Amino acid sequence: MDVKVDTAQFKLDGATYELNVRHGTIGPSVVDISGLYRDAKIFTYDPGYTATASCESKITYIDGDEGVLLYRGYPIEQLAEHGSFLETCYVLLYGDLPNNAQRKEFESAITYHTMLHEQMSRFFSGFRRDAHPMAVMVGVVGALSAFYHDSTDINDPQQREIASRRMIAKLPTIAAMAYKYHIGQPFVYPRNDLDYASNFLHMCFAVPCEEYKANPVLARAMDRIFILHADHEQNASTSTVRLAGSSGANPFACIAAGIACLWGPAHGGANEAALTMLEEIGTPDRIPEFVERAKDKNDPFRLMGFGHRVYKNYDPRAKIMQKAAHEVLGELGINDDPLLDVARELEKVALNDEYFIEKRLYPNIDFYSGITLRALGFPTSMFTVLFALARTVGWIAQWKEMIEDPSQKIGRPRQLYTGPVAREYLPSSKRI
Repeated sequence: MDVKVDTAQFKLDGATYELNVRHGTIGPSVVDISGLYRDAKIFTYDPGYTATASCESKITYIDGDEGVLLYRGYPIEQLAEHGSFLETCYVLLYGDLPNNAQRKEFESAITYHTMLHEQMSRFFSGFRRDAHPMAVMVGVVGALSAFYHDSTDINDPQQREIASRRMIAKLPTIAAMAYKYHIGQPFVYPRNDLDYASNFLHMCFAVPCEEYKANPVLARAMDRIFILHADHEQNASTSTVRLAGSSGANPFACIAAGIACLWGPAHGGANEAALTMLEEIGTPDRIPEFVERAKDKNDPFRLMGFGHRVYKNYDPRAKIMQKAAHEVLGELGINDDPLLDVARELEKVALNDEYFIEKRLYPNIDFYSGITLRALGFPTSMFTVLFALARTVGWIAQWKEMIEDPSQKIGRPRQLYTGPVAREYLPSSKRI
């Protein structure tokens, strides 16, 4: 779809410059400043790029004020309720829901790419047992380019396609192996007779000495977690993948860069931070104390898992994750976990306290996903790994879109320099 263009005027030092104003299909319009330095010898200043559109994209749309999240135009609620993660992957990669033939071909291709090169299994032994699983993920995913040379040429559409499917297929295997290595258990190989989520749970929780069957309720919750985290527009890790890709780096290196960025506690580590906070609270009777601390502007304490930088209304993903969390807790019959007791009570307070309502500090997806993943049996150190697993398809879709966009250039942010002006070098004998 063509982007409509209007014009705006910019005045500086008596001169007037004409700038294009571009309109997307929905959402805010943008002022095209790409020629501003050329014409006016001036940059714009936008720390964090929070008011800057770095690219044109057809993949994901967010309206934070209204609580809307669309993948290729499809509401996240509908995809999570009626679809599967692999169907969502297809939508993000190719733009539309697959027909039956396309769905079967895609699911089969992913299923039969889940095995890793056997030498990679020995790669894990180079890490310390107590290494954080995210550190392992960054290293192993980056190393994929050393094992799959036939899909690193970014100028070859077929190689881009193979690399994309390989990463969607192999990330669950890598994540499960990182988990098994971390807890000292033997690796469990993927099975082609299981669906994506069930296969992942099998690789994480099966052991050679007994049979393991994935609970369908838990597998469905895992699948929904993957769907809800699959993409989220131009966030920090996605922008990192695009920036790395703009240099011509191979796709495996780009995704490894995204994983490294996601590791930050302000990004992918937020659900881990939410669980850490619940542990700090400890028991439900201490909740009022921490709520009062959260309301105190002079107290550095903040309730993790509440509110969102983008969503000023209720996070649409949180509603779905809330339902999945309660389904998992009900299926497992967990009634005596102190941490989950704290979470349940804190949820009630946040949904009914006037302060939280006025400030729109609703429980977000990180709050509910942390509870759910804990109930599923994952340690907090694995939370961000699961986020990375799910977000890989979004990163790949964004990377492919960037590579195939003829207007894209190597990323090169500018700066406002405030350091010393030019000065002379002094020999050491003359320095005071």
